[in-house]
Amino acid sequence: MTGLRRLAVWTGGAALLAATVIDTLAVIGRNVGLPAIGSIELVQAAVLVSGIFGLIFATAGDDHAHVRIVTDRLGRWRSSAAVVGPLSMALFFAALLTGSVWLAVDLWNGHERSELLGVSWRLLRLAANLGFAACIVIALAALFRRTRR
Repeated sequence: MTGLRRLAVWTGGAALLAATVIDTLAVIGRNVGLPAIGSIELVQAAVLVSGIFGLIFATAGDDHAHVRIVTDRLGRWRSSAAVVGPLSMALFFAALLTGSVWLAVDLWNGHERSELLGVSWRLLRLAANLGFAACIVIALAALFRRTRR
């Protein structure tokens, strides 16, 4: 595992672990009468970071779900189907990015913050958009590699 990949795995894993710890402490706190104010906001931010890293690694490792029951029966069209996967993935992430950028641009000067802790939604939207853009680049690179074969 390369250094950059290892760093990203640890970052995404740490974010998921942080979400688990925060939510566990919040549940315990509610049951003992000491609620953790703003825990949902922190869990949302941590899950976003973890989810983005998960999407990037699944796209880079070609680890998304494949419908092998269909592709295994395509015969000579199998190589064409191998091109459709990365292309449809890139289009899907492009649609997500388009909607997310649209929201980010529309609300950029709104200075949105979470209600309790003041977590900036602007930064979280930026992280999501960068993640979607990375997934598009990775899917297009896979498409380019497959079409050159």
